[in-house]
Amino acid sequence: MHAATERLLKDFLDRIGPAVPLVALWAHGSLGAGDYRPGRSDLDLVAVLDSPVTMQRWRDIKAVHRSLDQPLAGLLHCSYMPRQELDDLAAEHVTWAHERIFRRPVTAVTRRELHTAPLRLYGPPPGEVLPPVSDAELEAFIRSDLRDFWLAKTRARRRWLQEVWVDLGVLTVARATVTLREGRLISKREALEVAAGLGAPDTVVADIRARRYGAPPPVLSRFRRARLARAFVRSAIRKALA
Repeated sequence: MHAATERLLKDFLDRIGPAVPLVALWAHGSLGAGDYRPGRSDLDLVAVLDSPVTMQRWRDIKAVHRSLDQPLAGLLHCSYMPRQELDDLAAEHVTWAHERIFRRPVTAVTRRELHTAPLRLYGPPPGEVLPPVSDAELEAFIRSDLRDFWLAKTRARRRWLQEVWVDLGVLTVARATVTLREGRLISKREALEVAAGLGAPDTVVADIRARRYGAPPPVLSRFRRARLARAFVRSAIRKALA
């Protein structure tokens, strides 16, 4: 593991352990799948707690995250799941992400990632604590996410001028397509090759690869990139849902 990342995770565990009734702490996403890029990838964590988050613990969680002052701390995200709510896919859990605290569900994709490619940081592994996600539940979530979130986001052009929307949109729809077709999860690295096979413009794929993996960037204006990426995402979603 990257040295700075390892130091941050150790520091976080040392601080969060005394602040909450911690049962387990796991990493998923790029870190679990072996596709982690320091400074580029988020550090996606899930903590299981022995009891629900009280208002005081809400404040304590917020204070712990704000106290992290290491270079990669802004990329560390964590959802806090009381063990009494682990089997409820719709439950909204206290989450720290993007420098703020709020509530959101731990999705079927995240839960499946935790069963297939987890990194155990503390406590028992996910297979001993977290109920599995069925193929039907996973498919239902992905279809809803593509239809109700991502397709809706393609209606507005301006947001696609931002790199984050281009990268996430193209990679998400490629990953979702594979899961709907084959029932498996793939990494972002694999998703770049899939996106190309689905018809994503070569310049857009190269643009994403350059930011994530340090490849030579193509000559591409952000306005043309936005137009191409948005058009691909809209088309690929409609094909995936058909």
